[in-house]
Amino acid sequence: MMLVFAVVLYVARQAARAEVAAEREFERSESLLRNILPTSIAEQLKDGPGDVIARRHDEVSVLFADMAGFTARAGSMSPDRLVRLLNGIFSEFDRLAEIHGVEKIKTSGDAYMAVSGAPVARPDHAEALAALALDMLETAPRLQDGVPIRIGLACGPVVAGVVGSKKFFYDVWGDAVNVAARMESTGVAGRIQVSPAFRERISGDFLFEPRGKIEVKGKGPMETWFLLGRKDAAAAQPVAE
Repeated sequence: MMLVFAVVLYVARQAARAEVAAEREFERSESLLRNILPTSIAEQLKDGPGDVIARRHDEVSVLFADMAGFTARAGSMSPDRLVRLLNGIFSEFDRLAEIHGVEKIKTSGDAYMAVSGAPVARPDHAEALAALALDMLETAPRLQDGVPIRIGLACGPVVAGVVGSKKFFYDVWGDAVNVAARMESTGVAGRIQVSPAFRERISGDFLFEPRGKIEVKGKGPMETWFLLGRKDAAAAQPVAE
């Protein structure tokens, strides 16, 4: 009888340990999934893993940022220093994106991409992304090695969805994405260049400096502006005597 009791107790303990381990592994998997995908998209993927997740968003803003002169600098860095530099910068950008409720899409090399208004629509998508861009520009000089960055902003319709069956990721496509990438690549280090549509959308609340016409691949000559800051912030500055 005692032997049977001991066996039952042992089995019960092992089952309890297995249940705790399974719960821990489940939480770890959930955390990884939330880090890879937006929360709403992760829930869709769990509900129907065989379904194609794709949606058109009519009002979205897109941000591209990269580090000026990064390729030349990377060639003179040790691998561990290079990875620490990128990790420190992108981790800070992730923190800022979360503060502003903006969705990071991906990093590629030294480039950082984010969107506002997808996968969850918001009426202030352009304002939120402009605020993020200004914070990124202000923060970058304080990061390791005083990183100079270029930022490009554009807005418009996009298609968004999950691609891949292994190492899948959430991505966006459309003219707004292409224009934002061009705003960054033709931009100036330490400045935020925006498209005409983006500037028109938030001109009531933000200050801009006209750059003039530039040649944009696939678009031809385009009038662009540099985003300077918020109008209310400028009005709050003390007047010099």
